[in-house]
This record gives sequence, C-alpha cells and structure tokens, in this order.
Amino acid sequence: MITHHFSDGLYAKETHISAGQMLMQHQHEYSHFGIIAKGRVVFVKDGDIQIIDAPACLNIVAGQNHGIKAMTDVVWYCIHHTDEKDPSKIDDVLIKGD
Repeated sequence: MITHHFSDGLYAKETHISAGQMLMQHQHEYSHFGIIAKGRVVFVKDGDIQIIDAPACLNIVAGQNHGIKAMTDVVWYCIHHTDEKDPSKIDDVLIKGD
C-alpha cells in the first residue's frame, strides 16, 4: 500500500511492505532521506548490504543505487524535495532513468 503526502516543496512516499517483498533498486539525481518507521529491512546501496531495524533515518546520496527487502512487515518513507503534486507523475519526476 502506498500513501502520498505533499507539502510545499516536499513529498513523502509512505509504503507498507509485507515481509519478503522487495523494493527494486533505483537512484535519484539528488540526495534524499529514507525512513524506516516500522520493521526490519535488508538495505542495499551500491552493493553494500546492511540489516536495519526501525526506527532509522537513512541519508541516500545522489546517484546511489538503493533498494530494500522487508524481513518483517515494514513501513518505509522516502522524503524528497519536489514541487510535483500529482501521484501519477511522481515516480517519473523522481527516479533517475538509464
């Protein structure tokens, strides 16, 4: 389940992830925060693997490939700076293409 939160110049994507589910690796052209509000994840960034328990706030550096696998049920927030407020366009604006 995904819930979109918008404010002036800020966007938070709230994702509820079932145990065993993965969020695919991707990257952004700017740094942003990933916040684990609930649960335990395997966090992968540029090939480095970490086990992280909530609560945790992660600084994800611009251009860094990153993704997670939920070890338990997880609530994950990604916090981005953007003026886009259309949920149907947000991933196209935020995720860096090949």
